Amino acid sequence: VQLQASGGGLVQAGGSLRLSCAASGRALNSFSNSVMGWFRQAPGKERGFVAGIRWSRGVANYADSVKGRFTISRDIAKDTMYLEMNSLKPEDTAVYYCAADPDGNSVYPFWGQGTQVTVSS
Repeated sequence: VQLQASGGGLVQAGGSLRLSCAASGRALNSFSNSVMGWFRQAPGKERGFVAGIRWSRGVANYADSVKGRFTISRDIAKDTMYLEMNSLKPEDTAVYYCAADPDGNSVYPFWGQGTQVTVSS
């Protein structure tokens, strides 16, 4: 599975961005329990979980820091995942990565290249 993230950019605090992550190679639906996730890494910090979605059922979960502001979704036909980010804050500034967990066991062997999100105050 290859992942391609896009959609990052520079936005003012309070603004919005939409990230996309397109999967290619083996279709995510061919894995019975696949989960896709968004992670982020700010300068000097460890990479952390942002949001995840179970591919077949669309069940989502979020880090507390983004609940109510970010929405994760997917288009099964396009094998693409999205992260709608609203009410952005400067502390959301980070490189955002998408990742795939084909077996649904919280192990993510497949990662995209990352896309930079910068929120100015």
